[in-house]
Amino acid sequence: MMKSITGIKGLFEIRIEYSSNIYRIFCCFDEGELVILLNGFQKKTKKTPKEEIERAKKLMKEYFDSKKK
Repeated sequence: MMKSITGIKGLFEIRIEYSSNIYRIFCCFDEGELVILLNGFQKKTKKTPKEEIERAKKLMKEYFDSKKK
């Protein structure tokens, strides 16, 4: 399942359930077809930790900034 992160344009979260554990992977799209996986973690609480969202935002910015060079 993939859903967009509220308030952060272009950032999405993929949810994976495996062996009764839940994992989240943040990603974004590049040029509409390429999926860029940014960071992942095992989710242990109902709410996604803010530091994980901030890390994904930073990585997404670094990725697109590096493409401009």
